[in-house]
Amino acid sequence: MGEVLFYQLSTSTLERALPEMLERSLSRGWRAVVRTATAARVTVIDEMLWTYDPTSFLPHGTNDTGQGASQPVYLTHRDDIPNGAKVLMLVDGARVNPAEVGQFDRVCLIFNSNEPGSLDAAREDWKAVREAGLTGKYWAQDDGRWVEKAST
Repeated sequence: MGEVLFYQLSTSTLERALPEMLERSLSRGWRAVVRTATAARVTVIDEMLWTYDPTSFLPHGTNDTGQGASQPVYLTHRDDIPNGAKVLMLVDGARVNPAEVGQFDRVCLIFNSNEPGSLDAAREDWKAVREAGLTGKYWAQDDGRWVEKAST
């Protein structure tokens, strides 16, 4: 059964943390789905992944670019997982659904506690994960490093 990892951004932005997490996932041979709450954010993240580092390439696609099954990283605002990903990254208001956690090895909720409502939403998701009997781990940034602060 998968685990849910909560990542609270405080010293970096999603635009910096997400590519690093995706690169780590790909280096381990994992496919990933990045789910946002809105189609507009899919477009923004798609653009960001093309431009975040001019010396690097992070292979990814969206429903609009097609060939979802062959994409190592697939961006969506829906529940679709065409690439058989074992890692689900929830960003920009996407919420944890305890019923789908078992489909993945890891579900990562990445949230910025400085954004209104995101900390409260993450706390609600933490409670839902705990009540569902799932494994949850809470990570926070401390001097630029991820430090585990709690687990269920």
